[in-house]
Amino acid sequence: MTRSIDLRSDTVTRPGQAMRQAIMDAEVGDDTIDVDPTVQQLEQLVAELLGKEAAIFMPSGTMTNQVALRLHCRPGEEFLCEAECHIVNYEQGGYAQLSGLVPRTVTGDNGVLRQQQLAGLIRPENEHFTRTRLVCLENTHNRGGGSVQPWETVVEICDWAHEQGLRTHLDGARLFNAVTATGIPADQWGEHFDTVSICFSKGLGAPVGSALVGSDALIREARRHRKLFGGGMRQAGVIAAGALYALQHNRERLLEDHQHAQLLAEAVHEADGLELVGDRAETNMVIFQVDPQLATAAEFVGVLAENGVQMLAIAADRVRAVTHLDVHAEQIDSATGVIVTSAQNLADGSQSPVNDGAQY
Repeated sequence: MTRSIDLRSDTVTRPGQAMRQAIMDAEVGDDTIDVDPTVQQLEQLVAELLGKEAAIFMPSGTMTNQVALRLHCRPGEEFLCEAECHIVNYEQGGYAQLSGLVPRTVTGDNGVLRQQQLAGLIRPENEHFTRTRLVCLENTHNRGGGSVQPWETVVEICDWAHEQGLRTHLDGARLFNAVTATGIPADQWGEHFDTVSICFSKGLGAPVGSALVGSDALIREARRHRKLFGGGMRQAGVIAAGALYALQHNRERLLEDHQHAQLLAEAVHEADGLELVGDRAETNMVIFQVDPQLATAAEFVGVLAENGVQMLAIAADRVRAVTHLDVHAEQIDSATGVIVTSAQNLADGSQSPVNDGAQY
């Protein structure tokens, strides 16, 4: 049976033989009591690539983000962030449940914020108000369709934040996609933030894991919070080895994913009843709107699935596709054809809508 082309997320990748071998060969130790040598090697490489003093390995990007928020803010304080960011939309309100924090959200342009939007949002020092402590950015921006925060804007926002006495955190789950798209090295992105979170289990293709980077002092404190949140791991080298392999071998090939996403975007442009969100596919994501006269997003995803292509309905009228290392050029060619023909078949009535049961 032919396996469907899975474009639901870049988290669906499976380790290849070389990565599996690296995992099997990993040297391990107890990373909570002492040091796991593979974890240590991974953390040193991540810190070096991001231009920071230290790094800490954690199971997920949600944990690295939530630990970062806890590092920078105390209960009752607030952080500024984009309204559609991952921290607000996909982490179960962990900032409130775990640390008693309040987000102050600002709507960007496909996830991109401007410094002028943040000016005037810092609360006055007054017993009636929460204290504003932190600015969070996301790069690339998930719900913004993989949009890259412009370099000049990032510098301007971070400089302004530090001048105001605020700290800065970057949710860089897909930061290496931004590096690939812009040619700006990871350490140049990282230098403007007090902490940066990166993920190994998305485009880089590792099975699990994220890292938080920052100063020695911040990362020492982060170890306490990781333990509190249940992220202290023992022989963690068996998963760190996959992340280490991904970081060493899979960064350069991200360009291929970006090229594939551009082909999907072109198919969306060609298809009747579909409209690309944003001018183009900047990185490895494509988000498009489905004309309600054609189908709902869930119905369109259902039709795609019947024709061997999996995507995600992320709103009543929006569909997301994400390219990754497990989808090859021939499969992308097939997927582009399915997008166009599915839209055409729905438009002319030769295909009935199929609801995939999606809930948002």
